[in-house]
Amino acid sequence: MKRLLTYLKPHKWVMTAATTLVLFIIVVELYRPVIIGDAIDNYINGYYLPYAVTTEDAPGAVPYGSVYLTKDPSVLENASDGDYYQLLLYNDRYYMAEELSAEECERLGSASPETIARYIGDAPPLGRVELASLRHYDFTGILAAAALYLLMLLLGFVLNAADTWMLQKMGQKIIYRMREEVFTHIHSLSLGFFNTTPVGKLVTRVSNDTEAVNELFTTILVKLFKNIVKILGYAVVMISIDTRMAGISFLLLPLVAVLTFFFRFLSRKAYQITRTKITELNTFLSEHISGMRLIQIFAREKEKYAQFEKKSGELFAANWREVMTFAIFRPSIYFVSVLAMILVIGVGSSSVLNGTLSLGTLFIFITYIGSFFEPIQELAEQFGTLQSSLASAEKIFSILDEQPEIVNPPHPVDVAIRGRIEFKHVWFAYEKNADGSYNYILKDVSFVIEPGERIAFVGATGAGKSSILNLIGRYFDIQKGEILIDGVNIRDIDTRVLRRAIGQVQQDVFLFTGDIKGNITLGNEAISLEAAKRAAMIVNADDFIQKLPGGYDEPVTERGSTLSAGQRQLLSFARTLAYDPAILVLDEATANIDTETEGMITGALEHLMRGRTTIMVAHRLSTIQHADTIIVMHHGRIEESGTHQELLGQNGIYKKLYELQLADT
Repeated sequence: MKRLLTYLKPHKWVMTAATTLVLFIIVVELYRPVIIGDAIDNYINGYYLPYAVTTEDAPGAVPYGSVYLTKDPSVLENASDGDYYQLLLYNDRYYMAEELSAEECERLGSASPETIARYIGDAPPLGRVELASLRHYDFTGILAAAALYLLMLLLGFVLNAADTWMLQKMGQKIIYRMREEVFTHIHSLSLGFFNTTPVGKLVTRVSNDTEAVNELFTTILVKLFKNIVKILGYAVVMISIDTRMAGISFLLLPLVAVLTFFFRFLSRKAYQITRTKITELNTFLSEHISGMRLIQIFAREKEKYAQFEKKSGELFAANWREVMTFAIFRPSIYFVSVLAMILVIGVGSSSVLNGTLSLGTLFIFITYIGSFFEPIQELAEQFGTLQSSLASAEKIFSILDEQPEIVNPPHPVDVAIRGRIEFKHVWFAYEKNADGSYNYILKDVSFVIEPGERIAFVGATGAGKSSILNLIGRYFDIQKGEILIDGVNIRDIDTRVLRRAIGQVQQDVFLFTGDIKGNITLGNEAISLEAAKRAAMIVNADDFIQKLPGGYDEPVTERGSTLSAGQRQLLSFARTLAYDPAILVLDEATANIDTETEGMITGALEHLMRGRTTIMVAHRLSTIQHADTIIVMHHGRIEESGTHQELLGQNGIYKKLYELQLADT
């Protein structure tokens, strides 16, 4: 939570304003029932209040017989005995008791029907017109109370709208920043991390988990504060109005506390399980949708559906557990609130009949007790959502806490890379054993490649050829030895400078969703359309691009599935040439290409390799025969090196590989 709150620092004034608005909103919500309660006591039950004899021009004066009467408090305070008049309700009819003292008016306010009958005597009941005239002050007061109540509703609406707008805008800015931070950090991680982390898991972190944290900033934090203050506000106001009734209202709070404790425990468990199952399902979907071609080739749809059904069922069960937790808690709190309401109505009604509690005060307590348990219920639910947000934040921070294995030097050496590569007694392993030892892939490898040379690596699968290519770009760090580029250790070179100087063409070409031009330039605005076209023409890709309906604006679907393998490979050559690297790395670049396309690609390769240090890995020996030097790898070591003819003359591993391929041909 402490780490999450650091994201609020740039928005502290917005948060302060939102919190202030919440306080005003609570005051408005607390004041609304008081308006109605006062209206009940002062106006609807206004006949309990006495009148005083006054002049025609006095505030609120109404005619009665030969005198004028008013309920204005300032006049009532200064009236003399004998100047008080009191409306009395007897047998559903209104009567006027005249020329009373202040003490008599007070007694009549709670007098028994027999006492009222003695005061009425033979006086006639008041007519509708006369009663309406006498209660004009009450009607005006009710209209004023209604107007004030409407004003409070409008004020509450405006304050809530402003508060929601501020919080939502702040929350979206925070999540935007967090999402960018996570995505940028993922880009900085080493390849070893992606070899062990499912793509679906990372997608869940960037999308689902950040949205869960969004709830924390836009809703939970302020609502937690709001509900706590609201509960305290209701309690303080209820105690200030009537301590006895407040005590009765709070009798069931211990039961609410017990229910809330159990709900928090159960909801926390439910949320944690649900988030885990969502991640597992997203990971499964990402992996299997990407591998749909393979699933259909081997007709494994039923088996994969069964696996999906199992994972989907686990998520359903987790969601159902969460729903049932709420389904039990909500009615439980509602049931407790109804019990509290019954207590308040029962005790309050008795007090009203005894004259120790006004009807308006009873209304205020009934309204408050109905609203008092709502923030308690919301508070418990928000604790559950808070747990969900914190669980998501923890997963996000687990990604942000991943440290890249490849770290840029604090003071990188400024070098203009020309292409001289030297391996000095290099030992490399991808993983460390449990006992601390290494399973070395490369063992004491040393060689030198001069600028502009063409070097090829051959050998059996697992000999370490591709590992050498990964090490040149420093996608992994070696355990022992040195790798030098132009005489500088690659650990002392900025990785961005190093990788920008290396153009890599792989066997499995990856194309992004977009268009042809975007896949050549990769969004680099420094590479113009003319430069992209020129690169495509040099590598023989322009011919097939021009035949596409959209040309260089032709849409490319995910992974370039609408293009052939040869076309995708030619695009990768154009992409590499457009970036004009000093070092060219070809990792099985022609492995999956048909013979006709291979002719085009061979020509493209000649243009690509011209003037560049070129490192090739290929199983087809025919594609590397013209290399300046061929290095034969065997079990992580260099066994042979030389030109094609020299290696054939050595009668070693290379000759055996060549004869095997010749026999196959």
